[in-house]
Amino acid sequence: MPTSRTTRRRLLTGVIGGAAALALTACGGVKTTSSGGGDGKYPTGNIEFSVGASAGGSTDLITRALAQGMGKELGVSAPVLNKPGANGALNAKELQSAKADGYKIAVQNASLFTITPLTVSPAEATKIDSFDVITGVSRDDYVMATNSQSGYKSIEDMKKAGKTIRYGTTGVGTGAQLASALTFKTAGIEATAVPFDGGAPALTALLGNQVDVSTMQIGEAIENIKAGKLVPLAVFSDQRIPYLPDVKTAKEQGFDVLVTQYRFLTAPKGTPEDVKARLLEAAKKTFATPEYKKFNEDNSLTPMEVSPQEVLSSLQKDTATYKEQLSKYGISLAG
Repeated sequence: MPTSRTTRRRLLTGVIGGAAALALTACGGVKTTSSGGGDGKYPTGNIEFSVGASAGGSTDLITRALAQGMGKELGVSAPVLNKPGANGALNAKELQSAKADGYKIAVQNASLFTITPLTVSPAEATKIDSFDVITGVSRDDYVMATNSQSGYKSIEDMKKAGKTIRYGTTGVGTGAQLASALTFKTAGIEATAVPFDGGAPALTALLGNQVDVSTMQIGEAIENIKAGKLVPLAVFSDQRIPYLPDVKTAKEQGFDVLVTQYRFLTAPKGTPEDVKARLLEAAKKTFATPEYKKFNEDNSLTPMEVSPQEVLSSLQKDTATYKEQLSKYGISLAG
């Protein structure tokens, strides 16, 4: 387990503890049946939140915070199950085939629908029209960081090193891989990708000097950056990030690389409108709580609590942009 992640460990422990309390409490109107049924108004049982990434990463923590709040608002237990693999594609496939009744839902990553399809055949690609989008959730910016022992302070430093850089990513077909690949290509740096199933294992590898650099969500790296164990080399937003105001963007360093990650809540296609409305209502109430707002701040997340149509428009635009960039620079993310 990575060190110097006190804030994240505390949050994760609190969220898990909160979820456990919901599951074990027999009083207070909390329902703990395993599935829906009967003539009661939705929900009449547990709502399962699944995560297509390892425990401890941004998607996992966001899902747990949302599940805790929504479970409380809906008066049911909301267990979270981790099902990592293929940048969330394995979890998405399972959700896609689940019954469209609102009892199995998931927070999904934009990169699964905007970047991963550029690495696989059309038949293998996960399509957003296989799901119902309930609401946008939040945006998570990327930072490229290195171990403090590497001596690198900037992208230019890696170029001057004259060696092949081994870079960790949060998986094949992810924003972390795309941001890194574009940076190294435009900078003329020889580099080899080392994919991991999520931010937590990528961070562990970087702290252990198993890779030279790694691109992760800021929330996954910021505690170790503040502790001096990691050195940030660049962020991939259009402007500097408030959470790391002294870190230059890749664009400031002469490399026009803009890549962000955002997430949204989804349900199987065909989920009843009244069920989606209940889920949206619970999500909005959760977003408005002081606890959830603090969670976003503690994890360097920017709220993106937008409508399903706005999510779909962003996915369409980003897909076109990334496809054009890969073609322009002759980059293949596959393999």
